[in-house]
Amino acid sequence: MSFTAVFVKVPEGYVAFVEEIPGANTQGATLEEARENLKEAVALVLEANRELAERTLAGQSVTKEPFALSQP
Repeated sequence: MSFTAVFVKVPEGYVAFVEEIPGANTQGATLEEARENLKEAVALVLEANRELAERTLAGQSVTKEPFALSQP
C-alpha cells in the first residue's frame, strides 16, 4: 500500500502532510527537509496511536498479529 504525500509551497518553505494519515503533518525550509520531516511525523503518529491503543486495551484479553495490506 502506498500513501499520498502533499507538499505545499509557502513563503517559509514547504508544509507537508499525508492525505491518508490524519495528524501526519510537518514543514521544512526545503522540499527535501519537508520530505524527511514527514517520514518522522508519520512514524511519530503511528507510535502514538499504538501507545494509545495499548493503554485502551490494557487488562483486556486481545489477540495481536501482524497486518499488511497488499495493493490490488
